[in-house]
Amino acid sequence: MMTQSKINAARRERIDESAAGQRIDNYLMRTVKGVPKSHIYRILRSGEVRINGCRVRQTYRLAVGDELRIPPLRMAARAASAAPPGKSLPAVFEDDALMVVDKPAGLAVHGGSGVSFGVIEQLRASRPERRTLELAHRLDRETSGLLIVAKKRSALTALHDMMREGRMEKRYLALVVGQWPNPVQHVRAPLFKYLTAEGERRVRVSDDGKSAHSIVRLLKRWRGFSLLEVELKTGRTHQIRVHLAHLGFPLAGDDKYGDFALNKTLEGKGLRRMFLHAARLVFVHPLTGARLALDAPPPPELQGFVARLDAQEPAA
Repeated sequence: MMTQSKINAARRERIDESAAGQRIDNYLMRTVKGVPKSHIYRILRSGEVRINGCRVRQTYRLAVGDELRIPPLRMAARAASAAPPGKSLPAVFEDDALMVVDKPAGLAVHGGSGVSFGVIEQLRASRPERRTLELAHRLDRETSGLLIVAKKRSALTALHDMMREGRMEKRYLALVVGQWPNPVQHVRAPLFKYLTAEGERRVRVSDDGKSAHSIVRLLKRWRGFSLLEVELKTGRTHQIRVHLAHLGFPLAGDDKYGDFALNKTLEGKGLRRMFLHAARLVFVHPLTGARLALDAPPPPELQGFVARLDAQEPAA
């Protein structure tokens, strides 16, 4: 909820390494809270924003040592109730360059599409002294597990390069409906993004899509389910969910691509979410060069459901 607006005084900032390389318009939208995007672009066009005493275009990229002048701005003050809710997120790893958190299922990684606050908003609210906190990648809202957040622009750029070049190992645990047949299987099927008639984002296998590669390893099999480890070689939207459903093995609890009637039954048996967990990340630290191998065990609700399968269904 908004309260009355207030006018902030002009201020000057010296750009350090954490913001270097960022576009000036994006930087202002991050640092000047409560100001409409249209107003930010207006003050850039009018020359009220200055870098080293000069006007700049909205596409200007900041450099270390730049002196930025931000003019007086009328800003909407937010009521205290607008602070992001929720518990602090457990950090599996953290240093000055990046942090890796263990995201719970049900929490979006960022606000938008009807979600007021996500992981990144919570982190920024809890660490107001940090100028840079940016998601290095995404997890679906109902997926739990390891999520990387960059604390420096240089780290963010390096992490993106690693992912694009396939130099980061990402492994997920997935429970699927049916008996997966092969110990190891490479799934290569291009994925195409589209919108439904209701405006919801979906993905399907299509020759018109982008290349996508998953490596699936069988961990355990029961009469009606299989526990898999899926290694992502590409990072397409909904890649694991769509690849497995396309092959006839939908994820247990998946409300977009799954077996909807079975999902209702599974809710009564204790599985009230999608069984997909980002369990392992292996990569070279973007600034120190050290090898990081990070693991997050499945949360109790997933471990509990596997234990019930062990007790109730014969292994296959």
